[in-house]
Amino acid sequence: MKRGNEKREYHFDTRVIHEGGIGKSWQGSTLPPIFQSAGNIHETAENLSDTFAGKRSDHIYMRLSNPTNTCLEEKLASLESGKKAIVMSSGMAAISNGCMALLREGDEFVSSKSLFMSTYLLFTNIFKKYGITVRLVDIHDNEELKSAINEKSRFVYLETIGNPGMDVPDVDRIAQTAHQHGLPLLIDNTLASPWLFRPIEHGADVVIHSTTKYFGGHGAALGGVIIDAGNFDWNSEKFKDFKPFVDRKGELAYLDRVWREHHINFGTTQAPFHSYLTMLGLDTLSLRMERHMSNSIEVARFLKAHPKVSWVNFPGLEDHQCHKTAKRLFGGKGFGSMLTFGLKDEKSCFKFIDNLELIHNIANLGDCKTLIIHPWSTQFVSFEESVKKKLGIAPEMMRLSVGIEACQDICTDISLALEKIEW
Repeated sequence: MKRGNEKREYHFDTRVIHEGGIGKSWQGSTLPPIFQSAGNIHETAENLSDTFAGKRSDHIYMRLSNPTNTCLEEKLASLESGKKAIVMSSGMAAISNGCMALLREGDEFVSSKSLFMSTYLLFTNIFKKYGITVRLVDIHDNEELKSAINEKSRFVYLETIGNPGMDVPDVDRIAQTAHQHGLPLLIDNTLASPWLFRPIEHGADVVIHSTTKYFGGHGAALGGVIIDAGNFDWNSEKFKDFKPFVDRKGELAYLDRVWREHHINFGTTQAPFHSYLTMLGLDTLSLRMERHMSNSIEVARFLKAHPKVSWVNFPGLEDHQCHKTAKRLFGGKGFGSMLTFGLKDEKSCFKFIDNLELIHNIANLGDCKTLIIHPWSTQFVSFEESVKKKLGIAPEMMRLSVGIEACQDICTDISLALEKIEW
């Protein structure tokens, strides 16, 4: 952030409020206006021509860029320690564009098998139609990761906290392995948020988010973002197809390709109003994340001690397989605010959900409200049973996104609903 001629370094909790465009000519407003205009006027023919040619960075057309979106991009790039960002219409738009900018027919990439449902389908079904192969690995096994990388590999992909696997990969080690093989590391950091963890500071080259989740926190706006660290060397033989983009944008060649080839041609534009709503939410991100973190560990302990709960999967519990890794990476600030737990069977899960009063049955997460879903019968309902089990999705599993309500009220709601279940 810059005030006058002086540039100060502020802490994250300050930057999340003040970063991204404040001080511009907005009639004294502390938030950017919603620039709801499909096109932008240019004073001269030369100005518009130069903008199309890339000699100027003025706005042309909303599908290409928008001033409100640009403010959010500046803020998110800063918060994730990146060089530049592009906001998009959804988290899946960001994942799709982010991966496709690196892939061509016949290419391969390596990914953790612990993935969000739609990401898994994109990687295994959709990309397959275009001759692209994903090699899914146990990302915690470095030898398995290494053996999956070959001359066709273009990148390594993982989630900071697996959804709904709840595992936490060793990002530093994986980044080192990817770079040793000349590959960039792409990370979906949605479940952590930059408040808890910033992957670029641990070697990641690209960070992706569904801004629908913690950034907004209110469940009112859809969005996604790709953030480029600007650190990867795209001049290698493996990425010789990046030469025009390197010549044009240098260290930001990757993001230029995302924008130029995919984002603007696929029309994955973020609605300016949704960017505005996301920025409203960001003002309270730090405060909300503190409550998310404290509530989630208490709820996890409550569930673990309850006689009608078979198991709890949460990296904040000391007996979790990734607890030590999560504690080291996240610096003891928390372990995310999503967890899974098991009841007796699918029938018990349905009865439990139907008897909740405070907690909402919604296919979302990262909201300030506590949300629950039964993945087996909803998000993964179209999957073959064998695939569900391979992915760790069980009939008795519940996924809980812990909100920021009074923790005692969350636990009471769970307790009263559990009383209705026969055991």
